[in-house]
Amino acid sequence: MSSTSSRRGKQPSERKSDTLVRRRRRGGRWYQVLADGSERLLPNKPADWSLLDAMTEEEVLKAALADPDAQPLTNRQLAKMRRISPAKRLRWKLGLSQAEFAERFQIPVGTLRDWEQHRTEPDQAALSYLKVIEADADFVARAVA
Repeated sequence: MSSTSSRRGKQPSERKSDTLVRRRRRGGRWYQVLADGSERLLPNKPADWSLLDAMTEEEVLKAALADPDAQPLTNRQLAKMRRISPAKRLRWKLGLSQAEFAERFQIPVGTLRDWEQHRTEPDQAALSYLKVIEADADFVARAVA
């Protein structure tokens, strides 16, 4: 068994010269991260869409597929994705935990969890109730208290 670290034998990462590594700092400004670790402020200019507008659909697709950081999702990846349930989206919007949301609006916490985890779907009456909560959460909370 070797006593050397596994990190010693690794080669430094190879970056393509056309790859830009950037970091967003306080104030929303973008900085280029140089190879030595220092940073350079990037100019704050709007995107020039004329280059993209001048490309054909085939050229746009070819350029998009050539970008290693923005590869399209495969059918397998798409199949694994799920939409966020309306109950979870509403709960996040209100900034409440599952227990707080369930208690505030008189919904059993187990039912709320089932909706959020897609074990069951809310029926039409429950969906309507969620829409009313979204329209005026404070009123509904007072009404069911």
